[in-house]
Amino acid sequence: MIADPLASFRLDGKVALLTGASSGLGTQFARALDAAGAHVVLVARRAERLEALAADLSSASVIPADVAVKGEPDRIISEIMAEHGQIDIVVNNAGISRTAAALDDDVEEFRREIEIDLVAPFELARKAAGPMIDSGRGGSIINIGSVLGHVAGGRMKTTSYAAAKAGLHNLTRELASQWARKGVRVNAIGPGWFRTEMNDQMFDTDSGMSYITSGAPMGRPGNPGELNGALLFLASEASSYVTGQILFVDGGWTII
Repeated sequence: MIADPLASFRLDGKVALLTGASSGLGTQFARALDAAGAHVVLVARRAERLEALAADLSSASVIPADVAVKGEPDRIISEIMAEHGQIDIVVNNAGISRTAAALDDDVEEFRREIEIDLVAPFELARKAAGPMIDSGRGGSIINIGSVLGHVAGGRMKTTSYAAAKAGLHNLTRELASQWARKGVRVNAIGPGWFRTEMNDQMFDTDSGMSYITSGAPMGRPGNPGELNGALLFLASEASSYVTGQILFVDGGWTII
């Protein structure tokens, strides 16, 4: 019998890279990883926000970067390895979201969202997997997907976002399959509706809240912190035999 059943959720001695760390879910994820004992490397474009967040955490460092810019994933991983000599966890959280009906969408904007929400996470995961494999310890890569990568948005037109997140979900499975015997686990979290800077307008209108609450069997959006359990489970040894999974935390959105 395990003396402390929560011990396997601890991340002491681990180095965790978190993208999109300057706002929204990113700041919540940073606090959860820090509380579990990890050193959190905060990555986003807004350096001042990263510095302010790092000052609030027990063990954190900052790398201002745009993960969608060519060469930046290489630089990020190189800086982490030079400073810490290891990388154990990657949380691919950075992304954007647009609403545009397919017939009205601009193909260049469509490509841009695919680049940010799908290609950039692939490149960062690929660059991080090498050191994880070489270390002999492996690691955990967690992609932040969406319920809209699994089901259509209905009256909410999210053409490029839905395509990118669906691609990210199956990329998760493919990378998990390729790297499973090398000790690198790859999973994803599929959040339902949580308030962030990107979707404030949904939460601030009656029609938006109606869409959110009517689509979720639990009848409400997610509360701050309700993704932390899934994050720590997938980041830690608690999920040591779990790979290639999309863990939906959505109030039941994807079951109907």
